[in-house]
Amino acid sequence: MRRRDFIKVIAGSAAAWPLAVPAQQSSMPVIGFLSTKAPDDTPHLLSAFRQGLKDTGFVEGQNVAIEYRFANNQNERLSALTADLVSRQVAVIFVPSTPAAVIAKRATATIPIIFEIGGDPIRLGLVNRLDRPGGNVTGVSQLNNEVAPKRLELLHEIVPKATVMGYLVNPADPNVETTDVQAAAGKFGIELHVLKASAERDLDEVFAKLAQLRAGGLVIGASSFFIARQEQLAALSVRHAVPAVFENRQFAVAGGLMSYGSSLSDAYRLAGVYTARILKGEKPSELPVQQTTKIEMYINLTSAKALGLTVPPALWARADEMIE
Repeated sequence: MRRRDFIKVIAGSAAAWPLAVPAQQSSMPVIGFLSTKAPDDTPHLLSAFRQGLKDTGFVEGQNVAIEYRFANNQNERLSALTADLVSRQVAVIFVPSTPAAVIAKRATATIPIIFEIGGDPIRLGLVNRLDRPGGNVTGVSQLNNEVAPKRLELLHEIVPKATVMGYLVNPADPNVETTDVQAAAGKFGIELHVLKASAERDLDEVFAKLAQLRAGGLVIGASSFFIARQEQLAALSVRHAVPAVFENRQFAVAGGLMSYGSSLSDAYRLAGVYTARILKGEKPSELPVQQTTKIEMYINLTSAKALGLTVPPALWARADEMIE
C-alpha cells in the first residue's frame, strides 16, 4: 500500500458512535451528530470523528456527549431531525453531508455548525468566505468536483479504446458540476453522456442506457445519494460489465473497478478536531474552512480481470491498494 499526500491536510475528520445522552440532562457539552446515513453504514468514519475529538481533548462519555440522528438514507427526514437537535440546544452540530449542512444552516443562526462536504461551501451558501466564514458555520471540504476529471482520465488509462462513456450525476444534488468532466472527455476524444439518477428506480434505467450506448466506462459523480448506494452501484457495474470509478474505497471493495477521491476518514477526523475547538470556545466565524487534499486510489484487481482489463504498471505504482 502506498499513500499520497499532495498537500498537507490542515483540518480534520473523525468519527463517532456510542449511546446518545439527552442534551438537557447532561452536565457535559453535547454534540449533535446529523447524518444522512444509517447507523451501521460507515462505522470507520464515526471512529475517525471520535478520534479527532480525542486528539483535541474530548472523549465521548467522559467529558462530552453526542446526540446521534440518522436519516437512514431518507433525506426528507433531515428537517425534523435538525429541528430536534436545535430544540435540545446542543453545543455544536456536526453535519457530514451537503443536504444536512444546507438544512442545518437554515435551521439555526446561533448554534455552531461544523460540516464535512464535497462541494464548494461558498456556492452552496454555507459561508461567505473560506478564510473567515463570518457566520455560525465552518468545516472541511473535499476535492470531489476538482478530481472528477481525473477519475475520467484514470478510467481512460484502463480502457483506452473506449470512445463512449457515461457520467452519472444526481440532478437533485446542489453540487452537480459537469463542465470540467466534459472538457476532459473532449481532450481524450471521448463521447461523454451525462446520465441522471435521483431515485432508486433510476439506477437500473441508467445501466440499461449505458448498454444501449455501448458505453465502455462510467464515472460516478459525487453525491450522498450515490454514497448510500455504492454497493448497489458496484453490483450493477459488475452485472452489466461496465468498468466504473467512484470516490470511495467501499465501492472498490464491493466489486467496483476503481475508486479515486479524498480520504473520508481524514476529513472526518479533521471535522472532529474543529468540533472540539468549538467546544473549547473558538468561534466558527473565525475558523477557516479547511480542504482535505489527501487523495486515495483503490483498484479491484479481481474486477479488472473479470472485465478482461489489464491495469497499466503506472496505475499499480500509484494505487494505495490493489484489492483482490
